Amino acid sequence: MRRSELFKHVFAGYRARLASSGTGAGILRTESTSCAAQDVLGGQLYRFLPSSNPGTLGFPRGISSCATAKPDSSKRLISAVRLGTAHSSNLPPLFGNSWRRSVASLPPVGSLPNPIRYSLYGLLLLTCAVGTYYGTPWSRTQEDESITTKEEETVTNWSNTHEAHPRYYHHPETLYDLERIVKLGHVTTRTIRPTGSGLSPNGLGFSNEGMVNMALMDKVLVVDTTKKQITVQAGARIDQVVEALKPHGLTLENYASIKEQQVGGFIQVGAHGTGAAIPPGDERVVKMKVVTPTRGTIELSEESDPELFHLARCGLGTLGIVAEVTLQCVPAHKLVEQTLVSNMKEVRKNHKKWLQQNRHLRYMWIPYTDVVVVIQSNPLLEGQEPPTEKEKDDAGKIKSMMDVYNDMVRKRGKGSTGTVYQEAMTFPAMRDRVLAFAPLDPEHVKRVNKAEATYWRRNTGYRVGWSHEILSFDCGGQQWVSEVCFPAGTVDEPDMSDIKFMEELLELIRKRNIPAPGPIEQRWTSSSRSSMSPASDPSPDRLFSWVGIIMYLPTEDPAQRQAITESFFDYRGAVQKNLWDPYGAYEHWAKVEVRDINKEEAEWSRERLKKRFPVDSFVKAQIEIDPRGIFTNELIETLFPKYRHVQTQ
Repeated sequence: MRRSELFKHVFAGYRARLASSGTGAGILRTESTSCAAQDVLGGQLYRFLPSSNPGTLGFPRGISSCATAKPDSSKRLISAVRLGTAHSSNLPPLFGNSWRRSVASLPPVGSLPNPIRYSLYGLLLLTCAVGTYYGTPWSRTQEDESITTKEEETVTNWSNTHEAHPRYYHHPETLYDLERIVKLGHVTTRTIRPTGSGLSPNGLGFSNEGMVNMALMDKVLVVDTTKKQITVQAGARIDQVVEALKPHGLTLENYASIKEQQVGGFIQVGAHGTGAAIPPGDERVVKMKVVTPTRGTIELSEESDPELFHLARCGLGTLGIVAEVTLQCVPAHKLVEQTLVSNMKEVRKNHKKWLQQNRHLRYMWIPYTDVVVVIQSNPLLEGQEPPTEKEKDDAGKIKSMMDVYNDMVRKRGKGSTGTVYQEAMTFPAMRDRVLAFAPLDPEHVKRVNKAEATYWRRNTGYRVGWSHEILSFDCGGQQWVSEVCFPAGTVDEPDMSDIKFMEELLELIRKRNIPAPGPIEQRWTSSSRSSMSPASDPSPDRLFSWVGIIMYLPTEDPAQRQAITESFFDYRGAVQKNLWDPYGAYEHWAKVEVRDINKEEAEWSRERLKKRFPVDSFVKAQIEIDPRGIFTNELIETLFPKYRHVQTQ
């Protein structure tokens, strides 16, 4: 019987009266309470009582009920719950002798004055109401207040290019918290986009309705040294994972540029490092625990559900909220990094060899110069003598940029010359300071790029350190960025399309006189079996190149930032129009932008996605797992409108 029906029966018996029996036992007589109601009372309200007689359905000895009689729902029975005295030793303290004597001494309720009698009725109603309220799902939504901020907050991404004002901002600390949040979102059809460290340039995890910040679910759960695997909660940061692996002599195979990324966000957007034989991070996911609206909390792996597993590894936060991740690790190792300055001719000559001979390879192209910064990293072999490291003369290395800064100060009369900040300032910070004078003046940007080329000529040499120290790097301050991924042959047979892409890109910048700052970063990975990865391919030998264009935002002035934003989207649009289709290039999911996109552009984007990714399977899985669309936002709805259309219906 449901609680509402039970209390309907109980309330019908308000004429119940307390009386004294001949043995001093109190009798609660409910003339309108059926056996079914008593049955629920016996099973629920008296569940804590020890039962000695199986015939009384949970009632202790000394409490009689009509349960021994055959229930007859068509006939009301006069029943009594008698608090006997014969077996008081079996009763809990609540039903001890003192309590019974107190009840026995009470006058019948019917004989009390009306004000007192109705006060008692009111107290009974209030008690029942409170019990009902806290015994229903309503109370669970109230509990969510401890992990939910309801005041509107402003959430921004790292570059301050996107912001959201979620009405509900959840901060789960446990798996149970997360499960409640997802259930509540499903019941109320309230959007709850999962978000990590807020580093995605496009604000992929943002929503103005509801967001789930995973930062408090950051525990390291298991380190399996035999399998070389680590299981962590999705909110754990990459640098936390590194520290947890150190005592066990393990580390992650590869790293993106920023170690503050959370593991969940790292895999969901297909983040990557560099290395022709090393896949993106999502390929190293062995299994994952995901909280979904329709299937509850599920564990996905290659063995349990390979199709959904490969879709969900790079699922953009739409196939459930990732709660736990198991990652494949490698033995901890040191790397020797060599930085050299080359040019287009030399790169074209040595590119295949460099790809095959170096574990990690990265190019940094500087527009309007013939400088290509080549960074090669390889394991320090046992017994190998470390090469002489670079000299620590940061002030001398950034002198070229400081000279440009001082010259601009003299010409414009803004700021002060000298070396006030020179020694404490990193090169990227110094570059931002100089660019801020005229970030959209092509001639000024060209001068800054030449100063950067000089900086790198002074910065060649070797560096030795643990892999996580070497592979992360300072990618500059706030910026707009667009990074694309495209096939470039195989590791054994690179097809040189990656170098041709760069030749055309640099020529496009020159022809259009685009104020493109340096560097344009180029990296490589092998393929991923994750269906929605930009590097998705069933062959592990497939080679993919990643190229990122940028425009820095070195100012807080809103008008200047807006002008830079418009210039960047013109830059990105030119690259998109001239290079994406010829090279089969697709954007990194954390860098896809739908800003001010019109209907035709949106349709073009959707049709392109269908050519590269299993969109129908992806949308089908979304609908099955999240039929009410609680994991969507504007970007997801723009790229996958069928998903939104189905949930609206």
